[in-house]
Amino acid sequence: MDDIETVEALAALAQPTRLATFRLLVAREPEGVPAGELARLIAVPQNTMSAHLAVLARAGLIIGERHSRQIIYRADLARFRAMTLYLVKDCCGGRPDICAPLIADLAPCCPPETNKASCP
Repeated sequence: MDDIETVEALAALAQPTRLATFRLLVAREPEGVPAGELARLIAVPQNTMSAHLAVLARAGLIIGERHSRQIIYRADLARFRAMTLYLVKDCCGGRPDICAPLIADLAPCCPPETNKASCP
């Protein structure tokens, strides 16, 4: 990641419908959600959802995979991870006592005692 890619990703998320869509896709990993279902769940017209999905895809935050007649969208967790790591790379000047709470809060579903293989 670099500054431009990070700004593009953050700009894509800086809109309520796109943020809600991305958060829903993160919650539905790894199965993903069909485009029509996303529109229904977020309560927006399908053509509006298509435009939002295109913005998120261009920013590299989601991936659409065709399955027969449907496109299943999934959050690109590897890309989101790269962006998050880029943002906190120089966290707190390397002081672990300051960074530890931030890092712990970033992984509420995966406490340190949990097997890291099960975490995204």
